[in-house]
Amino acid sequence: NYPFPERAVASLGAMYRYWSWTQQPETEIETFDMDKEAVSKLFANIRSEGRNTIGDAEAQDILKAYGIVTPQSTVAATPDEAVAYANKIGYPVVMKIASPDILHKSDVGGIIVGVDSDQAIREGFDTLIQRAKEHRPDAVIWGCQIQEMVQDAREIIIGMNRDPQFGPLVMFGLGGIYVEVLKDVAFRVAPMSRSQAGDLVKAIRSYALLTGVRGQAPSDLDAVVDTILRVAQLVTDFPEIAELDINPLLVREQGQGAVAVDMRLILTA
Repeated sequence: NYPFPERAVASLGAMYRYWSWTQQPETEIETFDMDKEAVSKLFANIRSEGRNTIGDAEAQDILKAYGIVTPQSTVAATPDEAVAYANKIGYPVVMKIASPDILHKSDVGGIIVGVDSDQAIREGFDTLIQRAKEHRPDAVIWGCQIQEMVQDAREIIIGMNRDPQFGPLVMFGLGGIYVEVLKDVAFRVAPMSRSQAGDLVKAIRSYALLTGVRGQAPSDLDAVVDTILRVAQLVTDFPEIAELDINPLLVREQGQGAVAVDMRLILTA
């Protein structure tokens, strides 16, 4: 018995969704030929240093090993190195503090975007180092990461938490206010098929924004699904990954791909 009709309707809705799920045809889990050895070596090096956290500068190598597109990037130990690399890839660039002890760079003012000149690079380098030392005087600082600035793209977040009962749960949502304020995210268990990854994308309330509204061009959903599948395989291949966040994944217009701009990863203790 239900005291209110709304509860009965909600129960019927849940039953229908479960029935619909049971009627879905079995789909093949999609896998890719990845460089697992490179990731294993990196994890071993991290462990040997007594660490279990991996920030963006190191995580770029993991993403590349699993075929996930990343921006051009390097860690510069000096302002001169930073200027030379920025001129190599072209302005504007993004500057980030490079430290294994600072995962959340924005919390310490460790990111500067839109840097567009040699002088701004030198000033930004000194500023980032100073901010890092003020907030984390004990942190190991490698220098500054100089990264290609990806423009005209929509922010996406892809994450993973490992549930003790269900295993790796892959999270998907739009970045910025949609995840921080509205909590508009969806989860699926990894590994998954291409159709299941597509369903994960469609499960968020703000999905329509990705398809193009009010004259906006649709985002490259194929690239988003492909990235989700590669993340799902990564966390399945390496059960020692406890948490993972790609935030943001910058998605361009349809047919133009997606770029993983920042990632952090935590290994099991």
